[in-house]
Amino acid sequence: MVGKSIGQSILPPVPARPGRSVAGRYDFPGMTDDRPLHASRPGLPVGGLGDLMASSGIRRVNVLAWRDLDDPEAGGSELHSHEVMRRWAAAGVEVTARTSVVAGRPPDHVRDGYRVIRRAGRYGVFPAAALAELGRRHGPRDALVEVWNGVPFLSPIWCRGPRMVFQHHHHGAMWPLVMPPLRAWFGSVLERRLAPPFYRYTPIVTLSASSRRELLANLGHRPEGVHVVEPGIHPRFRPEGKPEAAPLVLSVGRLMPSKGIDRLLEAVSLARQSVHDLRLEIVGEGPEEGALRQRATDLGISEAVQFRGRVDDEALVSAYRRAAVVASASVSEGWGMTLTEAAACGTPAVASDINGHRDAVQHGTSGLLATDRAGIAAALVEIAGNPARRAELAAGATRMATRFDWDRTATEAFRILASTVSHR
Repeated sequence: MVGKSIGQSILPPVPARPGRSVAGRYDFPGMTDDRPLHASRPGLPVGGLGDLMASSGIRRVNVLAWRDLDDPEAGGSELHSHEVMRRWAAAGVEVTARTSVVAGRPPDHVRDGYRVIRRAGRYGVFPAAALAELGRRHGPRDALVEVWNGVPFLSPIWCRGPRMVFQHHHHGAMWPLVMPPLRAWFGSVLERRLAPPFYRYTPIVTLSASSRRELLANLGHRPEGVHVVEPGIHPRFRPEGKPEAAPLVLSVGRLMPSKGIDRLLEAVSLARQSVHDLRLEIVGEGPEEGALRQRATDLGISEAVQFRGRVDDEALVSAYRRAAVVASASVSEGWGMTLTEAAACGTPAVASDINGHRDAVQHGTSGLLATDRAGIAAALVEIAGNPARRAELAAGATRMATRFDWDRTATEAFRILASTVSHR
């Protein structure tokens, strides 16, 4: 894909000390379990973000990502990158993010202190960004961060020096839902078989313990190389007021097959047999909207379903607070940002029992997990049809949400990046 051989970049038979990068190779300090990362992890540099910048010498970081936050299809991955980058920039790091183009947006933009370069299309961004980095067209860097969102940039092949990867989850079940068969097959093979060996000596940061286990099982990463750094929650998400009298189920996310909104519609239809005034509000846009509207009509619940499209932050917070429960029937997630945002507003969740959701929702404490549409329906009835149970789970959701902090997320991610610096 770019002009360096595999052997040159990641397979030299040179031993390395913990925390030292040698010819593109990295030996990891002590992440061998699923616990979220903390500053006391043995072998990792200590201190706050400013201390880590000073000790590592990292002042300029380039970030490669598939999509920008302003992309209509942006989701949790883009939000996560943004919250981390804006905090690094506020601390004095010069951050440049390279993404694909966004229609109607300028190719160069400054957002919250970091620079965004938007060039090339959905698939062209991968080779184009790598070539731009090789040509230093993004400017000089002290370290590189790759966001591996299904398709990799293959940075270990061509990037020397400090680097790390954000990889939120394995996309296995998503490929046939979002791509034609041949592309889906190639994407799956690339993600599972072809790309992982190149990342054997590159530290990977994921959001949850369950996603870490999923990555280890499906991609074969080294256990000591995959770190759990949980996401944060913006302070605007906080409890206020009471949910609406008529029980409301809220779904927030892109309207695409992998989000399972068709299954959620079927679950709501089943749940309405017990909770007759149950309603569903869907926040988000996407290519499946027409089909989902038709599905609601076919199920006979169109009068109980509202499609709100994309809403601003204030309206989203209000929706979380009005809802009796937030729901997600996704087939694959690295976390489930909307579930913890709702939790911070005092709203419990009903979610599919998948990796990512198993950490974003504490089953029986902050919400309920279910394995199929009948289970989701039963969970909706248990919460929306029982005010006492809803209040119990709402209290648990609020307590759980207090542990998530974007400042800590940004610091712990930088800690991993700083640990890849060679101190000779």
